[in-house]
Amino acid sequence: MSGLSDRILGLGLLVLAVAYGWVAQQWPEPFGGSEGVGPETFPTILSVVLVIGSLYLMVKPDPEAQWPWGKTTIELLVAVVVLVIYTFLMEPLGFVISTTLAVGTLSWRMGAPPRKAFITGLLSAVVVFVLFNYGLSLSLPAGLLEIN
Repeated sequence: MSGLSDRILGLGLLVLAVAYGWVAQQWPEPFGGSEGVGPETFPTILSVVLVIGSLYLMVKPDPEAQWPWGKTTIELLVAVVVLVIYTFLMEPLGFVISTTLAVGTLSWRMGAPPRKAFITGLLSAVVVFVLFNYGLSLSLPAGLLEIN
């Protein structure tokens, strides 16, 4: 059957999207009443996008692809390990430092020179941190950079 792996992935992502969206709706209402943008807004948007993407995968799958072996498999495993480590470092190091390390490492593994990779990681981390903390009033962990 053509596209079976896409359909299975789409079903798994659909389950994840529904669970993610449901959990996002369980956040308590912010102190002082309801707001237009609250802590559930961004996760809800992500879950809707993920539902749309997963349904597309199930309805219109690509032909079966050949899975990569050799160096590509190792690079994929490195990316997964970096992302898992990133999740564990987010709280203790903070968003900016952990994101700089993760994006920098992944960019470097994709072929960017190390200096440019980590500058890209730092710039993207700072921009997202400022956008979330000050633009959307959704706090990200400051970690080691926390000012008391």
